[in-house]
Amino acid sequence: MDPVDPAVERYAIERTSGPDATVAALRSETQATMADAIMAGGLVEVKLLEAFVVATGARRVLEIGTFTGVGALSMAARLGEDGTLVTLEADPTHATVARRHIEQSPFADRIQLIEGDALSVIPTLDGPFDVVFVDAWKTDYPAYFELVLPKLADHGVIVCDNMLQDGRVLDPPPDDAGATALRAFADQVHADPRVDSAFLTVADGLLVIWKR
Repeated sequence: MDPVDPAVERYAIERTSGPDATVAALRSETQATMADAIMAGGLVEVKLLEAFVVATGARRVLEIGTFTGVGALSMAARLGEDGTLVTLEADPTHATVARRHIEQSPFADRIQLIEGDALSVIPTLDGPFDVVFVDAWKTDYPAYFELVLPKLADHGVIVCDNMLQDGRVLDPPPDDAGATALRAFADQVHADPRVDSAFLTVADGLLVIWKR
C-alpha cells in the first residue's frame, strides 16, 4: 500500500529544497548503478535529517547503515567545521562506493566511515551523539536503540527509518520478520518511560525519539 497518497508525496517533493551538487551526483550514480537504489532515501527524508543536524546544533552524528553515502554527505554538509559524522556499513560493496564519494567530497574530513557490524562497533564508540540515524537491519533496531540511547546527547534525537515497511506493519505477514520486528519496536518505544517519540509518515515512515 502507499501510506501517503502519491500525488501528495509529489507535491511535497516539488516544494522541498534540492540537494547540493555533490549529493545530487551521488544520488544519480546510485539510481543508475544500484539495484536497491531506493535505500538511498528520498529527498524529503534526507532534507529532514539535515534539519535535525541544524536544529540540534549537532557536532557529532552517528549513522547506522551508510549504503552509498547520500545521507552521510547530506548531514555532514550541515555540520560545522569541527563536526564529525561516524557512519557504519556492513556491506563491503556499499562501503567501497560510499568511501569513494566521501573522499571526493568537500566534507571528507568530517566523515569517518567504519566498515563492520554495527552491533559490534557501536559499543566501541564514544558519545555523546546529537543525531543518530538508524537505517540498517530491521530486526536489529531494538538492539541498536539500547546501544545508542546511553550515548545520545540530552538534546539529541534518534531517527529510525523504514518504520512503515510499505504499510505491512499494520498487519505483518507471518513470514515478514522485518515488519513484525518494527511493529514490536514501535510499540516498545511508545511504552518506554525513558523517551518520547513521534511517528512520522514521511517516506517509508520515520520514528523520531528523544530523551524524556
